[in-house]
Amino acid sequence: MHPPILETRSEHWPDEAACAARAQTMAERQALRDAFIELQGPLGAGKTTFARHLLRALGASGRIKSPSYAVVEPYELTGGAVWHFDFYRFADEREWEDAGFRDIFAGPGLKLVEWPQNAGETLPVPDLCMELVPLEDDQRAVQLSAYTERGLELLR
Repeated sequence: MHPPILETRSEHWPDEAACAARAQTMAERQALRDAFIELQGPLGAGKTTFARHLLRALGASGRIKSPSYAVVEPYELTGGAVWHFDFYRFADEREWEDAGFRDIFAGPGLKLVEWPQNAGETLPVPDLCMELVPLEDDQRAVQLSAYTERGLELLR
């Protein structure tokens, strides 16, 4: 159960360029370096696309793979470590604990998590939750909810 939301912002992304622009804006925030961001939405909502744009904005080069099968893809970038998780295939929240992810979440670095609900109550409180809803064409409705002061900085 998350604590109360400090602030919520709704955005409309008319196309993928708007997704990339939001990722670029967020990448410029110092608070991002140690943030935990939940990416929520149905299959095809654009969670992985947003994560790829964010990783590119942070300086990742080469192929950026979806962590769907590996569960986590780590990146060591100039600004620090980034872990991109996908818990889609988790069937039991104990899988999170058994995989040793508690240590990663307790340490520094950016954590991006797709399908966080599949890890149950084991995850810490996110700084920011992004819920992406696909609309017609390539449009997206996006709700950003900040749960911490760091999350508030990422909203701006």
